[in-house]
Amino acid sequence: MPVHVYGHPCDVEAIQKVADRYHLRVIYDAAHAFGVQNDSGSVLNYGDLSVLSFHATKVFNTFEGGAIICPDASTKQRVDHLKNFGFEDEVTVVSPGINGKMSEINSAFGLLQLKHVDEALARRGELDRVYASSSYIPRNCLFRNCGERICNYAYFPVLVEPAYQLTRDELYRKLRDRGVYARRYFYPLISDFPMYRDLPTAKRSNLPVAASAADRILCLPIYPGLQRQQQQRVIDIIQEV
Repeated sequence: MPVHVYGHPCDVEAIQKVADRYHLRVIYDAAHAFGVQNDSGSVLNYGDLSVLSFHATKVFNTFEGGAIICPDASTKQRVDHLKNFGFEDEVTVVSPGINGKMSEINSAFGLLQLKHVDEALARRGELDRVYASSSYIPRNCLFRNCGERICNYAYFPVLVEPAYQLTRDELYRKLRDRGVYARRYFYPLISDFPMYRDLPTAKRSNLPVAASAADRILCLPIYPGLQRQQQQRVIDIIQEV
C-alpha cells in the first residue's frame, strides 16, 4: 500500500517489479495525486487500485468523498457492491456491503469544481515557484523531480534541518503567532497515538526515518486563493528568522 505523498508519485516502476516478483497486489493511496502524471500518463493507472480523496483540503474536492480507480469491470462491480449494501438491484443482494456512496450534492459540487481545476492547479504552480525561488525558505525542499511530468502542487513541504536557526516546532509557532497556519504534516505519527504507542512495533527506534520526517516537515500555506502579498508575508516572517 504505497502512498503518493504531497502530490508526488512513488517509484511506481520499482514497486511493480517487487509486486510482480512476489505476486503481490498493489493498492495506491492516491489521496494527494489528483491530476499527477508521469511520462506514461496518469499515475492513477498503476497498481491494482488507486484510491483518491476528495476531502475539502485536496486540490480537487467535493467537500467529502473520494474515488477508487479500477482496472477492469469485474473489480469495479465488486467495489460497487461493497459501497452499496451488496445490492445488485432493488430485490437482489449478492454480498455484504456498506453505505459508501457519494451524495448527489457532493457529486454536483465536484462537477462544478472540474470546470475550474486546471486554473486552480496552474495558480498553485505559480505559488510553488515563488516559494522555491526564495532564498529565505529552508533549502531542503522535499520531492523535487520525482518523475512527474505534470504536478498538482498539492503541498509545499520543507524539511527543517538541525542546523537551521529554529526547530521545526519553533518555526511553526513563530508563523502561527503571526497568523500564518503552516501544517506539521504528518504529525504526530500514528504510532505515537495512545491506542498504538504501547505496542512493541510502535517504538520510535523501529521507525527512525518516519519519526525524523514527522519531527522536521512543515508545509507552508499554498492554495489558489493565496494572494501574492499574503505569500510574501509568509516569506518575510521566515526571513526575520
